[in-house]
Amino acid sequence: MRIGLGIVLALALSACVERKPATVAFSVEEAAFIRKTGTTTITGHAFRTKPSGAVVNAAGQLVRLVPATGYSRERFANFYGPRKFVPHRGYPRDDNPDPAYGEYTRTTKAESNGRFVFEKVAPGDYFVTTQVIWGDEDALTREGGSVYDSVTVTGKETQPLHVILSGY
Repeated sequence: MRIGLGIVLALALSACVERKPATVAFSVEEAAFIRKTGTTTITGHAFRTKPSGAVVNAAGQLVRLVPATGYSRERFANFYGPRKFVPHRGYPRDDNPDPAYGEYTRTTKAESNGRFVFEKVAPGDYFVTTQVIWGDEDALTREGGSVYDSVTVTGKETQPLHVILSGY
């Protein structure tokens, strides 16, 4: 029994990813556009589909709108690689972003159906990200993970921009 538990713990820890050190410094000037008032609305739906086919919405999860700067592009590339989804078990152990990074994002909460809205968004390139996680919080591993997509706001939009965060 102890050997089996040891193997499970070793596998769980080996699944944790160590974040690569940042090579690009966070720039307040580069991210400042997120604090401007724009005219565009971004709407979205965040969910994951279980292997059984059941859909799990990001109900109540924090959704972040992140300006696509050199710093955030590097962070997203290191975290997600070529995918738009990272399983919960693949989250990095050490993640110490520049403290100003969080100050230059906008957040909202997803509704129970996984829908979210950002209003008065200024022109620029953005990442939109959240988590869709399910399973017992006390379990050794949980299902789901972090999803993202990118969006470009031109400021000329006459309709809301719609983003799907499903990891596909």
